[in-house]
Amino acid sequence: MSNAAKNKLPEVEIPDVRTPKILQGQKALVTGANSGIGKGIALELAKAGADVVVNYIVDPDSALDLVDQLKEQGIASFAFKADVSNEANVIEMFHQAVKELGAIDILINNAGLQRDAPFEEMTLEQWNKVIGVNLTGQFLCAREAVKIFKKRGVNREISCSAGKIIHISSVHEVIPWAGHANYAASKGGVMMLMKSIAQEVAPHRIRINSICPGAIRTPINKSVWSTPEAYDKLMELIPYRRIGETDDIGRLAAWLASDHADYINGTSIFIDGGMTLYPGFATGG
Repeated sequence: MSNAAKNKLPEVEIPDVRTPKILQGQKALVTGANSGIGKGIALELAKAGADVVVNYIVDPDSALDLVDQLKEQGIASFAFKADVSNEANVIEMFHQAVKELGAIDILINNAGLQRDAPFEEMTLEQWNKVIGVNLTGQFLCAREAVKIFKKRGVNREISCSAGKIIHISSVHEVIPWAGHANYAASKGGVMMLMKSIAQEVAPHRIRINSICPGAIRTPINKSVWSTPEAYDKLMELIPYRRIGETDDIGRLAAWLASDHADYINGTSIFIDGGMTLYPGFATGG
């Protein structure tokens, strides 16, 4: 067998799904939208008809490239640099979003990062950075979105709800992750943040939910899928025997933000190929 054949990753069959215009006329803000899951979500929201604010903090070229892609589809879009853990940045971002697009109907709370270390070696800076972006950032963005939604109320020509927030969490809101205590703690916090906000603002017809991805093919986890050996090892954790793609998350986000999902509120939706089925126990553990 040639080296090229030996190192070839397995083909992954992705369903060819056409997203209908279920978000026509709506305005979305996606944090951390210039790469990975955030980019995949932004593209799918645009396919569904939503105009999109592309938030980023690094790599402005990729953010501007995405804006160009969206505009080529006839979507109103602009990029905004903001650190979601910085209160002033977040307030200004939402101000500009409403100024440019006239409204915000959907917030995708996606921005996140990792700073991994064995627990006893984890620094306070690593802890605070992850909690600041992954949890405090979601709090700050959700707070500004709720203010906008409550002030405007329901516009039935756009949606039967006043606004939607989708938190991007992780399977690690329920699966412990040794060596990643800060990340797992942040995602567990996102779960209870989401549920608490959902309980509080539901009477205002504001829906709050979370999407919890498993292993998704993004740059942040390239080490677990970029070689055949790593990919095979990863498949031991996924009963469905394929890695997730950003399109998978994007299509779910578009549907969850639409009126098709109007009665879903305060829920974590796991999209993981069965990772949370704990496949190690399939034969008795």
